[in-house]
Amino acid sequence: MQGVCTAYVYWTGGAVGRLRVATRREPMGITSHDVAKLAGVSQPTVSRALRDDPRVSRATREKVRRAAEALNYVPSEAGRTLSTSATRRVGVIVTDLTNPFYPHVIAPLHDELSSLGYRMMLITERSDEAVAEEKLLDQSMDGVVLATATTDSRLPAQLDRRGMPYVFLNRDTGRSDDFASVVDNEGGGRLVARELAALGHRRVAGIFGSANTTTGRERELGFRLALAEAGVGLPESRVVRGAFEYETGYSALPALLDADEPPTAVFCGNDVVAIGVLNAALAAGVRVPEDLTVIGFDDLPMAAWEVFRLTTVRHDLRELSRQAARLLVRRIAKEVDPAGERLVLPTEFVPRATHARAR
Repeated sequence: MQGVCTAYVYWTGGAVGRLRVATRREPMGITSHDVAKLAGVSQPTVSRALRDDPRVSRATREKVRRAAEALNYVPSEAGRTLSTSATRRVGVIVTDLTNPFYPHVIAPLHDELSSLGYRMMLITERSDEAVAEEKLLDQSMDGVVLATATTDSRLPAQLDRRGMPYVFLNRDTGRSDDFASVVDNEGGGRLVARELAALGHRRVAGIFGSANTTTGRERELGFRLALAEAGVGLPESRVVRGAFEYETGYSALPALLDADEPPTAVFCGNDVVAIGVLNAALAAGVRVPEDLTVIGFDDLPMAAWEVFRLTTVRHDLRELSRQAARLLVRRIAKEVDPAGERLVLPTEFVPRATHARAR
């Protein structure tokens, strides 16, 4: 019997998951009606069982799966789309997979979507939103997760015009009608400022994220407000804004240290930037924390490594992703308030080995 070769692109999951392309031979002529006959159920029940519809009992779902496996049957995604007007696929747009932050949120996002009956299709585009939109439409997605949005992004408005449900993960646009799973960035910035003030630091610097990201803006705002409350200034000469990348921290520190009054403490927009600062300090012969306090944000697993032992701000990375997945599925099902919904995770200060009292 002749067969056709079907390709599947999917995220393997795990903290450092990767993309794989797999192929599988499908025998010609096997349909869901054949599976229904073997399982002793109706054809619609087969369709519902194979997409884990909760209306089908666990016993029936298992019986249908066994019948499908015996016949080597793979559901046709095209047929499923025609019959249900849904693909059970969600697109996830990430502009920079080289950033260690994203694998740690993509893996739990994949797992939660899978548990809800959706497959995750990862779309990586550096900046071309037109290409990203074209790919979303070509893949016939039910919804989209925007993981690296900026405040000036055009894609959300384009998706709105298309009627495509979407949610923001980690960053949003700052609008009141956003659907987003985010962190209390302002509160986290306040925690760091209060800690530094309590340790006696008065010459403080900030290496924040880009000005067109809500994470960068909000962390800087909270930090500035709490410093002001403590009577500590933050002049622009001690502020650097840039991408949430290692190079931002590594390249920014030398200029800060060359100032007439160098800072005794640096708050970094995220842990990746902070690790860049730590390496720059090591290269310059500056002792951390004796000469310079360095604090990050996010508490990535690598922040706790013995080589770094980075003092930082923690939030629940896995829950950030899980609640984004649940919010998107509710939005796809039209079970949300059209006025928007912003889910905000709390933060906590995590003291390790890169902070000390000012000298």
